[in-house]
Amino acid sequence: GIAMPFPVDIKYVTQTEQKLGVKFPASFVTRMVNSNGGAVATPPDTWSLYPFLDTSERKRLKRTCNDIVRETQAARTRPDVPAEAIAIGANGGGGRLGLLAEEDGHPCDDVFWWDLETGNVIKVADDFSELSEAS
Repeated sequence: GIAMPFPVDIKYVTQTEQKLGVKFPASFVTRMVNSNGGAVATPPDTWSLYPFLDTSERKRLKRTCNDIVRETQAARTRPDVPAEAIAIGANGGGGRLGLLAEEDGHPCDDVFWWDLETGNVIKVADDFSELSEAS
């Protein structure tokens, strides 16, 4: 099964924001600081959340190596994924859960679903807090 996610120090969130030039929505940051990973649902899909890279110890580094920065860089290599896309999760079927970076340090509140097979982008929530936890 999926390893239980650890809490993560806010500094790793800040490092990720700096690397990607983005401000994450408060609801997403709060959720991830408490539980760095895990899953959320936008029925019928369940999304495994990409963690923030946590370099505090080897075990955490190993568990967070598929981090948001790495997965975002991978997603952006796809022709139909916009350059401002931030990948925050996957549904195991070619879909990505994501945010769109805002220009001027505003948090990117809207949550989107990208279908990497078709290139469709569908807004699934106005804010991450609308998504329910999936077990």
